[in-house]
Amino acid sequence: MCRTDLDEKEDMPSSFLLQPNISKANPLVVRAEGNYMHLDTGQLVFDATGGPAVACIGHGDPRVRNAVAKQMDQLSFCHSLYWSNQPAEMLAKELVCSTGHRLTRAVIYGSGSEAVEAAMKLARQHYLNLSQSTRTKFIARRGSFHGTTLGALALTGHAKVRQEFEPLLASNITFISACNPYRDQEEDESSEDYVARLAKELDDEFCHVGKEKVCAFIAETVAGSSLGCVPAAPGYFRAMKAVCEKHGALLILDEVICGMGRTGTVHAWEQEDVVPDIQVVAKGLGGGYAPISALLMGQTLVDAFQVGARFFNHGHTYQAHSVACAAALEVQNIIKSEDLVQNVIAMGKLLGDGLKANLSKHPYVGDIRGRGLLWAIEFVQEKASRQPFPTEDKIAMSIRQVGLQYRHSISLQPGGGSLKSFQGDHIILAPAYNVTRKDIELIVSKTTEVITEFFAGKGLA
Repeated sequence: MCRTDLDEKEDMPSSFLLQPNISKANPLVVRAEGNYMHLDTGQLVFDATGGPAVACIGHGDPRVRNAVAKQMDQLSFCHSLYWSNQPAEMLAKELVCSTGHRLTRAVIYGSGSEAVEAAMKLARQHYLNLSQSTRTKFIARRGSFHGTTLGALALTGHAKVRQEFEPLLASNITFISACNPYRDQEEDESSEDYVARLAKELDDEFCHVGKEKVCAFIAETVAGSSLGCVPAAPGYFRAMKAVCEKHGALLILDEVICGMGRTGTVHAWEQEDVVPDIQVVAKGLGGGYAPISALLMGQTLVDAFQVGARFFNHGHTYQAHSVACAAALEVQNIIKSEDLVQNVIAMGKLLGDGLKANLSKHPYVGDIRGRGLLWAIEFVQEKASRQPFPTEDKIAMSIRQVGLQYRHSISLQPGGGSLKSFQGDHIILAPAYNVTRKDIELIVSKTTEVITEFFAGKGLA
């Protein structure tokens, strides 16, 4: 315990946690239940985002708590390098079965960043297994976000996130354009021509880097926090996969945010008529009840291990943690037993239609886009030119702050950087999969009120 005389010092910090804002502590959540977070001030806040699209079955589900407690009574930890455990085996089977066995092995980690790092090492080792040691490079997309650890950050194409750490990042990664029709498709360009242009850009990048040097191309199936819930143009991923296959490289799909039911199918790639060679998932896997992620791989990679090293040279102490796996397994059981992915489709349509009906004509709303229960609203100074607000105006964060005021009491997720990583503001809505029509109506109503009030307060209504 801290000494009481320290507690009496006037210069004591309000929090001993290093908070995101070092000079001001975040609001303190003391309890959460369903869609609501209870703050220590007594305020009740509707969680319309589940954090960054995490709380997929809402907060405080007693079934998950009971599953965790039961597992802790049986086994809390064993080191996965030497032992396996039943929840990990069952969760891996559940994940593989959810792909229709099109991906055939799973590895369980603790975060999205960890899983992305593992995907990089798996891709590299795959080509070592095939005696193609010259393959050391990756191609990623500008504006992307793949994580904050150094390897995952090196794949991240969001320049503002990278800039302070650029000298520390690997130099074996190059970047091409993301698929962002609102920002990048030409006015007189068809969707087919736009996709063809992006495929050619990837093909050209393989040739520039050296096609025998590239391990993989990585992309978010539905772009998440940095670009703001951007679904790909029709046929985009089929075209990109064809380019990868042409040059003997892998396709890695990052579904840390958009996977595990969030966009209306268990895996977002199911809607793209393509199967990745490697996939990573995280947020909707454990729903926030435990820190957990997973890497999935196709049989081609498994077969290469059979003739190569026969050992994936990678691991973490808490990999395949039995308690985390038990939590995630129960979350997935709930999603299946309550048919929540179908609810995502129905409620997602209601959410998208409601937002468009209320806000599409707002003078400072540029685009409303999304899929399933993953939606974003992008703000612009002027609709025709799509000119963003100045970065220093902090539009998205300011809208979030208005939402947290007592009269609104709704949590909205701010984001930015959809234009060249430094400009552009959007908010994200990603409610729990079990939301009701009444919940959606509340989200649409409150979001509309918050946005209207914010711009009116700036004299921009």
